[in-house]
Amino acid sequence: MSAVEFCALLLAWGMAGGSPGPATLTIAGAAMGQGRRAGVLTGAGVLCGSAAWGLAAMLGMSALMLANAWIAEVVRYIGAAYLLYLALKSVRSALSVKPSLTVASSKEGGHFRRGFLVHITNPKAILAWGAIFAIVVPPGAPLATLLGTFLALSIVSAIVFLGYGVLFSGAGIVRRYNAARRWFEAVFAVLFGAAALKILTARLT
Repeated sequence: MSAVEFCALLLAWGMAGGSPGPATLTIAGAAMGQGRRAGVLTGAGVLCGSAAWGLAAMLGMSALMLANAWIAEVVRYIGAAYLLYLALKSVRSALSVKPSLTVASSKEGGHFRRGFLVHITNPKAILAWGAIFAIVVPPGAPLATLLGTFLALSIVSAIVFLGYGVLFSGAGIVRRYNAARRWFEAVFAVLFGAAALKILTARLT
């Protein structure tokens, strides 16, 4: 792979990671609702979930999962169930006069765990990393190439996911969120529900 092609890969990876989805939605919600630290910790959880799938793909485990359809299906249903759970929490918060998510996610470990679970149960992450090590990286590539690709893509993911935590915790955005919190939570509920439906109806091929 030439330097130009590799840079194009990094750009495409960053754009895909930053596109609207369960991970970015979760990070943005945490950052707006509970502040920068919560957003960054949630982003770190998402990043670790992504890295876990990256290592699995590098070791051939993602190909094994996709070859055994039932394993991928289990991940699919767990991921959809978790997103529906987040949708329900957002509905409850939208119906409540006082914020409820702050209490539920007040511990730092809760923010990290939430981000990790959102990404580790997302079948799209399996497909993305699997495609990298099955198609983009040449077969029989040396370990240095595999590790270099993994580290480069992980750095891009870190910039995107941690950057979201910082971006959406900005004072102006937080003020708008606080002023219309219940409307934001209602939108989050719809988007989490739509993401769950998309996962349930997606074809893992």
